[in-house]
Amino acid sequence: MIKVLVVDDSAFMRKAISTMLDKDPGITVVGTAKNGQEGLDMVRELDPDVVTMDIEMPRMDGLTALRHIMMESPRPVLMVSSLTTEGAESTLKAMELGAVDFIPKQLSKVSLDIIKIEQDLIEKVKTVAARKMRHVIARPAPVRKAVRPVAVPARATGRPVRDVVAIGVSTGGPPVVQKILSSLPENFPAGIVIAQHMPAAFTGPFAQRLDSVSRIKVKEAETGDVLKPGYAFVAPGGRHIVLDQKVSRIDIVVTDEPKEALYKPSANVLIGSVAQAVGRRGLGVILTGMGNDGCEGIRALKEKGGRALAQSDSTCVVYGMPKAIVEDNLADEIVDLDDMAESIIANLYK
Repeated sequence: MIKVLVVDDSAFMRKAISTMLDKDPGITVVGTAKNGQEGLDMVRELDPDVVTMDIEMPRMDGLTALRHIMMESPRPVLMVSSLTTEGAESTLKAMELGAVDFIPKQLSKVSLDIIKIEQDLIEKVKTVAARKMRHVIARPAPVRKAVRPVAVPARATGRPVRDVVAIGVSTGGPPVVQKILSSLPENFPAGIVIAQHMPAAFTGPFAQRLDSVSRIKVKEAETGDVLKPGYAFVAPGGRHIVLDQKVSRIDIVVTDEPKEALYKPSANVLIGSVAQAVGRRGLGVILTGMGNDGCEGIRALKEKGGRALAQSDSTCVVYGMPKAIVEDNLADEIVDLDDMAESIIANLYK
């Protein structure tokens, strides 16, 4: 039985989250708290497997409570986030501090929306509880240029064999992507495109945060952007990005198609377009996340002669997406997070 503690200053949210979770026979809500201090006391007393944590609360806010939990007795924490720019920035900060994921604060009265949120909440609780805390990355954000970048190998003269890196990532992804991009040198010899499962309000602040700690340039993708070495583009939430190879450049196109895709942005759509646009010049990187998004895209890329890297089980918050390509024998290398930036650079020349 998975024990969950719900921390929220809203009585409605405490009741709504508890009601959703109690519908699953494998989950029990062992307590609710109305502020961070009360939540911290109940974590110490009840030892829950998973905590849902609001951010804005009186007496002690969610970020402060999260810091204490991660210092004293780390465990999976899901942040309850408003889908706003301010909510995005706070949630991204929480994930740097060790939170594994977030759930939306807006509980619409439309029953279909509530059912979807309920299913996502239950799935996330079950998944992160199973992973425990050995995979949580709780480290402060690197300051711009404070992290020593991985160098491009001296032997790597001339143009790289591969000049497009496509990253697919979901649950637990923001601090992982931040660690990788902040470790790349200014002269990184490829362009990067990223499909991170994330709401529309989050991807702009996420790209800005990445840009502030990276030597390469990072921005949220817009149609008309040109992919070039030393630049990374984050797919906007709720939409896809695809590549359009021109005679002398690679254009980025932001699109709503395919509308029926399970995830928007979709790693399959992104990496599949990389396979079609540049073929063997593409390197696919599948990082932490639930499900198997990216597997079909990687398969298409491999068929065109591209290469693929999978994040290792031991360094993933959730080993779903990388596991899918490993089990299908599509990964050329399985790489620990600390070695991923170096491995990406090395594989550009293979």
